[in-house]
Amino acid sequence: MGYAHIWTYDHLSWRRYRDRAWHAAIHRLTGLAAATSTVRLGTMVASPTFRHPVTLAKEAMTLDHVSGGRFTLGVGAGGTGFDAEVFGGRAPTRSQRAARLAEFVEAVDQLLRRPATSYLGAYYTINDARMLPGCMQQPRLPLAVAAAGPRTLAVAARYADAWITYGDATYQDTSPAGTERIVREQAEQLAEHCTAAGRDPDQIDRIYLIGNTAERPLASVAAFTDFVGRYRALGFTDIVFHHPRPDDHLWTDDPTIVEDVATQVLPQLQ
Repeated sequence: MGYAHIWTYDHLSWRRYRDRAWHAAIHRLTGLAAATSTVRLGTMVASPTFRHPVTLAKEAMTLDHVSGGRFTLGVGAGGTGFDAEVFGGRAPTRSQRAARLAEFVEAVDQLLRRPATSYLGAYYTINDARMLPGCMQQPRLPLAVAAAGPRTLAVAARYADAWITYGDATYQDTSPAGTERIVREQAEQLAEHCTAAGRDPDQIDRIYLIGNTAERPLASVAAFTDFVGRYRALGFTDIVFHHPRPDDHLWTDDPTIVEDVATQVLPQLQ
């Protein structure tokens, strides 16, 4: 159909799908890797909420080989939902999640680049973890970091091959104009952090995730085309949307929009 990448959430269970079928992300993507040959695959996003850097890196490295070098590991700080308390204890604060993400991404980056890694931090200790044969994509498979605030944007600036956002992570302003303002401010902060880290901001792809705001870009081909044009002007390189489903009260657009976008919009964009 011409789509560049396919993603899945990485949760044990999620919001209104708490009591519905929900499969493990890495295994699901492994099946998709076996059934496809060109489209890229990714997690949007894996998090330290119930993941450990060593096991996640090992699974990601393996999926990179199974897919023939088509896997992108999307990571983020995690939230306060069901997954955050599944191992017992209180969910970490937003500040704690940001600090934990910084260690998590640093450790994963090292693991995916090296045959053996040891790491000592406040959240993670790694003793001579082996990562053989290493990633198919070199120097490692791509990392896409979801970030909205200053601390997580600094992590993205240092490690990310792609940055993921959907706007206001606190959902206080989900209007079209408010979302554009927020992502513009986020992009400016990302560029500042890149400069501080000695990176060119243009080296980082920018992914916008549709479906968590008041705007409905999938309402029609015209709406989608307009949306893509506006976000391209904001510097975004990629758009990701939730596949419409009639039984979900948020993503209720006509599923035929997927085919319409593929035939009427993608050829022009590519």
